[in-house]
Amino acid sequence: MDQKLFTEWRTLYSLNWGQSHMMHLRIRMRDLIDEFSMRHAAEQTMKRYPYFCVELKKDGEYYLAHNERPIVVSHSLTAPKLNTSDTNYHFVSFSYSDNLIVIDISHAITDGTGAYEVVRTFLYYYVSERYGVELPKEGVRLVGDVISEEEWNDPVAKLTNLPIPAGGQMAKAMNPVKAAGLEEDKQPTVYSIAIAESEFMDFNVKNNGSPATMVSLFLSRALHRLFPDDPDVIRITVAVNQRNALRVPLAHQCLVGAAFLDYDENIQKLPLERQAAAYRETVFAQTTDEKVLEGLANQNGITQLILSKQTDPERIAAAQAIDEMTKDFTSATVSYVGKLNYKEAEKYIRDFRLWTRGTGDTIVIEISAVSGKFTMDFIQPFADPMYVNAFLNELDENGITYDLRDVMKLEMPDVRLPWRE
Repeated sequence: MDQKLFTEWRTLYSLNWGQSHMMHLRIRMRDLIDEFSMRHAAEQTMKRYPYFCVELKKDGEYYLAHNERPIVVSHSLTAPKLNTSDTNYHFVSFSYSDNLIVIDISHAITDGTGAYEVVRTFLYYYVSERYGVELPKEGVRLVGDVISEEEWNDPVAKLTNLPIPAGGQMAKAMNPVKAAGLEEDKQPTVYSIAIAESEFMDFNVKNNGSPATMVSLFLSRALHRLFPDDPDVIRITVAVNQRNALRVPLAHQCLVGAAFLDYDENIQKLPLERQAAAYRETVFAQTTDEKVLEGLANQNGITQLILSKQTDPERIAAAQAIDEMTKDFTSATVSYVGKLNYKEAEKYIRDFRLWTRGTGDTIVIEISAVSGKFTMDFIQPFADPMYVNAFLNELDENGITYDLRDVMKLEMPDVRLPWRE
């Protein structure tokens, strides 16, 4: 079934100047990948998600057309270009090498919550086939399910009577690139840090924190120690799942809002446990239904502004102008989708990562919780380790044992779009 665009518009037009807006999921298995099981699992997975079997077409206006071509499974880790012949014009691709599985998916069509559903489905089919085991089906979306309207339809496109967003202008946020003079360091890099889940959760319980707020606090403290006299506020953006406020837990679209944590003078003078409590209270206050719907009202206004333009160049210019206005209001983003929570299949997994790119000069920390450990992927638009080292110092000072697993050049897939040809 063809799909009209709405939620996807801003992300698609923001792609024009090099923002990849992709999710790159890396699943390292216990054993070498079996090609037959890999292909079968990918095929079954895409059968379960017909709304992800799409290509971008135009008939007066752009839309997502049903794509019946086979999903591509590559025995290569070369980053694909989505919506091209290399991927049979899909916005999703699967690849593998040795014991590593990679799933690339456009952030325009879903978010981390939606991507995790795809991973659970894929692992069900792959592990069942590869190891000849019978896995429980509870909580896993499988072929043959009845796909409800809630799962299929965009819950944002027809929203009415949204609350009027509060007025006011945010203060400018500290820019980590400019603060450190890293303008010439152009190598995007990922530093991956692993912490035992039990240890980190115990620390959170004892100090009034949660995984996302505690990581945000450690990063805030690290930035402040490096640059205590920076005139701009240290602001961490925490990704917020909007499905709860919309009452659509099954929706597949990209439904991500934000809570903002300012590390201001009032927070700085508090002991860590009170800082953590303050951060949690701030996130709670900004994630009430009313506040989330206010954020959606802002997002819808941006979409309507883009759609008010008649040509691709005009829409691209509008999206770029909006991005330029908003990129100065965050220093870093912290995203935690939650636990993958598929214990029976997790014993076959050695490592799990979800990578994205931040906008502008921001740092992103993507937190994954799989197989008994938290992995914090410290994703930055430069290679210099100064911020990572400062973050690790915070862990050291608080007695948290960590393992810097690896350091890798960030290579994200690209996507073909008609207005970039």
